[in-house]
Amino acid sequence: MVRLSIVMPVYNESATIRSAIERVLSVDYPCPVELIVVDDGSSDDTPVILRELAPRGLRLVEHPRNLGKGAAVRSGVRVAEGTHMIILDADLEYSPGDIPAMLEPVLRGRADHVFGARVFGLNTRYQSFRFAVGGRALTLAANLMYDSCLTDMHTCLKLLPVADFRALDLTEDGFGLDTELTARLIRGGVRPFEVPVSYVGRSVADGKKINWKDGVRCLSILAKVRTERHPQELSYATATNTPHTPAPVVPRAVDLDAPRAVTATSEDTPLAI
Repeated sequence: MVRLSIVMPVYNESATIRSAIERVLSVDYPCPVELIVVDDGSSDDTPVILRELAPRGLRLVEHPRNLGKGAAVRSGVRVAEGTHMIILDADLEYSPGDIPAMLEPVLRGRADHVFGARVFGLNTRYQSFRFAVGGRALTLAANLMYDSCLTDMHTCLKLLPVADFRALDLTEDGFGLDTELTARLIRGGVRPFEVPVSYVGRSVADGKKINWKDGVRCLSILAKVRTERHPQELSYATATNTPHTPAPVVPRAVDLDAPRAVTATSEDTPLAI
């Protein structure tokens, strides 16, 4: 049975976090879903809002300090209990209403890896020509390096088995995790099923945090992964084309500086949604 873990990394998103969570909770999903929100050391009112919303059923993990989006995603996946996962930012650029369409090929057994592709002129709005063309240029670079045929490498909406994410040795703490994840998946032979999704981009004035330096970092990550002698192994289920089962929570040694779960559920508690 497919069960989805939605991982939402958050850093200083007090202006949008309430709406972002409400949007997730309002969607009618075709399978059981849990929402894991990771507060990455926010210094605004985000922690207060998250604690207020926690009784709604979300699972909250808090970083004692800002560690980066990549680290926040890894913390969320570490406690995920679903068979599959998807990363969803809290900036309202993407709609959780597109997730059911992404789940359909998984539920039908057609694919285990699904990317939500942003398509020019189709339910999308870009604030910057530079951002739009830059994303397409980096996608082209990835396709040339890996002989893949992705439409949108940098889409936030990437649905994949939790076991595959955990099987990979992902080390990027910042925005580079998105590139590293995609590179290691396609280097390992995965060719994602793509589903068109809507997109309403933010401007830098609205709080968009990515800049040209992240693009340069993306190219270096693509080159690094491509030139490694051997690809990293994916999960046994993916390698053998067998069904994925719910992922157990990964235990961690005690670390005073480690992220901590604020809300906890017992083994008998169903997924949040």
